[in-house]
Amino acid sequence: MKLSSFQVNAESRPKIRFGALMKNEKTLVSFADAAQALDGKKPRALANALAFLEGGEKAKDQASEILERGEKEKPAAACFPVDSVSLLAPVPRPVSIRDCLAFEKHLNQSAQTVIKWRSPALAAANRLFAKYKGSPLIKPPKIWYKFPVYYTGNPMCMVGPNHDIQWPSYSKKLDYELEMGIYIGKQGINIPRDKAASYIAGYTIFNDFSARDMQMREMAGRLGPAKGKNFDTSYVTGPWLVTPDEIPDPYNLTMIARVNGEEWSRGNSGDMYHKFEDMIRHISQDETLYPGELIGSGTVGGGCGLELDRWLSPGDVVELEIEGLGVLRNRVVRSAD
Repeated sequence: MKLSSFQVNAESRPKIRFGALMKNEKTLVSFADAAQALDGKKPRALANALAFLEGGEKAKDQASEILERGEKEKPAAACFPVDSVSLLAPVPRPVSIRDCLAFEKHLNQSAQTVIKWRSPALAAANRLFAKYKGSPLIKPPKIWYKFPVYYTGNPMCMVGPNHDIQWPSYSKKLDYELEMGIYIGKQGINIPRDKAASYIAGYTIFNDFSARDMQMREMAGRLGPAKGKNFDTSYVTGPWLVTPDEIPDPYNLTMIARVNGEEWSRGNSGDMYHKFEDMIRHISQDETLYPGELIGSGTVGGGCGLELDRWLSPGDVVELEIEGLGVLRNRVVRSAD
């Protein structure tokens, strides 16, 4: 299923509905409204995204049945054309946000840009070394190879597709990040790697907008990122939460970023050094994971402006596309725009 949280534009006081995309990919069915129309009752587990995730396999089975029946009977009160709704983040308020660093190329290329700013001669030497030796002179710290490091974000900053991204007043270098995200679908602690996949409720596109200049400043203080990552509208997910049965191999997906229609970035999820199973195993050590928690993959190699030393401008439209997961589109604006 391609799951969605959405609001109907024609309603004067739109409520948040939760449902799925029909096979025609032009219509959304609201689970609760369809259940009411078909059976005269609204299952509690289908009321919203968090209730669905907390409901586990039983809720997924209920949703699948409602979607199948909705496809056949198409209850008018529960079916809405996609172009008549506003898509929200699939889980409008995640329980938590953890974003990992899973792609080695991203780390190497980001470091190359920062080195270039601070020491052009060292950056040139680093490039030459990489060219002739096959790997850069300056590499990620050894600890990065041992486990997936991550930072925690503010779930209150989450928005969805087509939502304007507010440029933070303290930044001159705003950046996008081309990432995948997973949502946890059941509670667990000390989860072994070989069991970790069963905790993934679905996959989504994740854009972790970043104020790079602030991020560099605060991380020089040996802590963070904080304000470099956390500002209103800084986190975006969507357009769908895609259940694992629709993604046979999450580690072979083409990932593309476009700005104003021009391709800036292209990568593949298979380049992840640390897989989602590694992240779940590591994060759940002596720390319980709960349904509704979001874990990001980190940026795919070449998947942000920092690696390219190329920066967004107010008014730019950023599109992230991941094979099987859809297209996530947002415009960046300044308050005065």
